[in-house]
Amino acid sequence: MPEIRFPEGFRWGTATAAHQIEGGNVNNDWWDLEHDPSSGCVEPSGDACDSYHRYPEDIALVADLGLDFYRFSLEWSRIEPEEGEFSRAALDHYRRMLATCRERGVEPVVTFHHFTHPRWLAARGTWEAPDAPDLFARYCERATEHLGDLIGTAGTLNEPNVVATMGWRHGVFPPRVRDRDRRHAVNDALVSAHRKAVDAIRSGPGDFPVGLTLSMTDYQLQPGGEEWLERLRRPSEDVFLEGTSGDDFVGVQTYTRVRIGPDGSMPAEEGVPITQMGYEYYPEALEGTIRRAWDKTGGLPVLVTENGIGTEDDEARIAYVARALAGVRRCLDDGIDVRGYTYWSLLDNFEWVLGYGPTFGLTAVDRTTFERRPKPSAAWLGRVARANGLDPVS
Repeated sequence: MPEIRFPEGFRWGTATAAHQIEGGNVNNDWWDLEHDPSSGCVEPSGDACDSYHRYPEDIALVADLGLDFYRFSLEWSRIEPEEGEFSRAALDHYRRMLATCRERGVEPVVTFHHFTHPRWLAARGTWEAPDAPDLFARYCERATEHLGDLIGTAGTLNEPNVVATMGWRHGVFPPRVRDRDRRHAVNDALVSAHRKAVDAIRSGPGDFPVGLTLSMTDYQLQPGGEEWLERLRRPSEDVFLEGTSGDDFVGVQTYTRVRIGPDGSMPAEEGVPITQMGYEYYPEALEGTIRRAWDKTGGLPVLVTENGIGTEDDEARIAYVARALAGVRRCLDDGIDVRGYTYWSLLDNFEWVLGYGPTFGLTAVDRTTFERRPKPSAAWLGRVARANGLDPVS
């Protein structure tokens, strides 16, 4: 790979999500799902990485690598454990996290919602509750009142398309519904929630960019797949990209491609490696989705808020990121405003229904002692961030 350099001001970071690393999030709908024998979950999250208590160590890892920012999420069910009942202790906890980031020279990139919902909202139908968007906006407003002066960048909803598709179309995530029409209604509620949340967050203290982060797939059209492409892509991506008008950025989160033929999604191409998640090892997917997000939003700045690979082979992780970054550079060369790159994830963590099997982390975590052991890929990404580029590789 030739030498690659990124523009001055390009930012580097890594990410986690509360439920996947904190441990003990007993008051949300995912905890319920994990403990339902019929759910198909491999194992419960349990103590996860114990990051609720060990966050200073995790932030130190980010700082010591020389990364610019740490993207993490707030846990709504901790902050508002019952409807209208807000926990000052929980808000103070997240304020300490933000302050620790600032003390270590790391920008906190805060996600207000990452897949989980308080049990009280789930009991009311989650995003099918008529006032769910307003309730989410109220939570965002209250959290911003307490935290906004320390936030560096904010994302309202993490992958709302995954919440709707996996929860209301495929029945894998809570509330395990399989109904296309209900999924469309949830899409509409999530777009509404995002727009209300942007206004709520901007009304509080602090002056920072606010946007939406979206799971995007590099859908590659094959002969005869035109009708299927529209059927798949519109409800899973376009309705959300169209809902970003007025935002400061769009967060692109990409891992692989899917080829679309006359019968819909096609199986993995012969000869292409498969990751632990069961999809193709295809780093170039990131370039394709950045270009589409840029075009579909009319030139909204792009922040890559997730990209990475679940693998036991750390050399494959490095090669994957290097190829993905080459695609980011090509986007920049064509005038696309890409502001930064976030590797998913800082830690090997709880990968939802798949439990602790897939290993996306730059850092291994001992499941018994919680010891953090950075992998060679962590040091490699740190060198890339400090150099703001990649050196030639023979």
